[in-house]
Amino acid sequence: MSRIEAVNDFVVKFANVNGSGSASANELFARAILRMGVPVSPRNIFPSNIQGLPTWYEVRVCEAGWLGRRGGVDLMVAMNPQTWVQDVAEIQPGGYLFYDSTKPMPVSAFRADIHVIGMPATAICNATYDVPRERTLFKNILVLGALSELMGIDAAVIEKLFAEQYKGKERLLDSNVRALHAGREFARDHLSVQPFGLKVKKADAVGDKIFLEGNAATALGCVYGGATVCAWYPITPSSSVAEAFEKYAAKFRVDPATREKRVAIVQAEDEIASIGIITGAGWNGARAFTATSGPGVSLMTEFLGLAYFAEIPFVVIDVQRGGPSTGMPTRTQQADLLSSAYASHGDTQHVLLLPEDPRECFEFAAAALDLAERLQTPVFLMSDLDIGMNQRLCEPLQWDDERRYDRGKVMTAEQLEAGAEFARYKDVDGDGIPWRTLPGTHAAKGAYFTRGTTRNEQAVYSEAGPDYIRNVERLKRKFATAALLAPQPLVRAAAQKTRVGVIYFGSTAPAMDEALAALGEAGIHIDAMRLRAYPFPPAVALFLATHDTVFVVEQNRDAQMRRLLVNELEVAPSQLTPVLHFDGTPITARFITDAITRHVHALATAPRSAA
Repeated sequence: MSRIEAVNDFVVKFANVNGSGSASANELFARAILRMGVPVSPRNIFPSNIQGLPTWYEVRVCEAGWLGRRGGVDLMVAMNPQTWVQDVAEIQPGGYLFYDSTKPMPVSAFRADIHVIGMPATAICNATYDVPRERTLFKNILVLGALSELMGIDAAVIEKLFAEQYKGKERLLDSNVRALHAGREFARDHLSVQPFGLKVKKADAVGDKIFLEGNAATALGCVYGGATVCAWYPITPSSSVAEAFEKYAAKFRVDPATREKRVAIVQAEDEIASIGIITGAGWNGARAFTATSGPGVSLMTEFLGLAYFAEIPFVVIDVQRGGPSTGMPTRTQQADLLSSAYASHGDTQHVLLLPEDPRECFEFAAAALDLAERLQTPVFLMSDLDIGMNQRLCEPLQWDDERRYDRGKVMTAEQLEAGAEFARYKDVDGDGIPWRTLPGTHAAKGAYFTRGTTRNEQAVYSEAGPDYIRNVERLKRKFATAALLAPQPLVRAAAQKTRVGVIYFGSTAPAMDEALAALGEAGIHIDAMRLRAYPFPPAVALFLATHDTVFVVEQNRDAQMRRLLVNELEVAPSQLTPVLHFDGTPITARFITDAITRHVHALATAPRSAA
């Protein structure tokens, strides 16, 4: 039987029961490999209840630096009888199954083309620990120890991680170290007779990259971007954005002299109230945001329409999850594109920013606050669970201390006093963006009545058709201006000239990077464009015009980005081939590679139509 042999390039998946304490041990496994200088990309796939249901933790180990999911599992650590059949089926031929052999398993439970490693972890813990909870928790550390011995992970690295985790709690530190070495000793004494082909070797492939969750990076971007008001209602997977913002604000948004907070954080009674609060804050001149997910966006649509039409700036951070309805709250998708782009009734269009990793979450959160004020409109930051709630290696966060916030066209008291014309909804510069004043700017000038109903350029109520047309056409011009101000798409040319292209965005990027390399090695050359914002700038139309076939890779059922491209750029639908992944798990490089390869081969063999 063949055996997978790999050093610093494999996939390990842990199958556990939620609430068993496995998450901490699994993360220690990933961090230990990272500390040995080998890039890792872990993903936690967990249920929406508190405990009892299956949970998985997948770790991509790749010295070459690929950070997306690869597809396939080389080592399955199967600790959950509920999902045994599913877990065993995922293992690559020649791969490895590590399981708790306390209870004997029938031969029929295994596959003939994989290598099985049994460790009676439950029996060892039952014999060692008297407290039931300790038996459960230390079983995970025992398994970690065994794996570290088999794979060559330095025990000293794990011990140092323990020391950092349990600083000041020496009793817990000592007991974890003992369990770790008990697992290593068992592996040396009982498991080393079986050859094990997956090894970790010290490397220097991490460099200065940092390990960070997207939600934490987003929150820090809001702090650096000048947000002073956060109103939110808890919803998975976005809650940790507000929680992290509160933590960072406690450090960076406190007056050093008085110790007073320079920020307002409100946990509202629901999503409607939260967006109402930031609408008022944005109208009053504060930089404000809310964090939510798809169901929250649905509830916020009326306020979004008001803010769009009254031209009030704020930011909505949408950490997307599986839907519709409450859907799969702990699974990832890119399925809120249409609902966010056109949120509210009538003719509304909203700016969407599409970050690929935590670093761009940080950068785009700050940029979104600038754009919202520059454009005087709501701006969405479209993250998702895969980016938001998983640790990801990324380039260090950078900030220019000379950077100044872009407040846009805000008329001052001095300008008003000097006789500058103020017409709240008049386009004086040709970019669709009017001038605004903030409440209390001047005692007698620059005041206006803010409303969601129609009005003329001076903000005076009007139901006259020409006034309405003039206003909404100006808003359309402003949206075109947004296309030039938002982050521009990035284009990667293939090694050879080609008329085939691919468009992708957001958390699909890491898997797409690897897929493009694999396709190139197979002789399939594709130009690639990563979208970073909607509305689409002229570069997107140019990319479509210079390619006969363009794949659009996204993580939803209905090809929502493809629909946006067809709707906004009036491109022929037949030119855009959807590549769709929507089972709630992050897309894999192999899925993309296989799908595009099939399509390309079909195009090559398709009969030509008669002239």
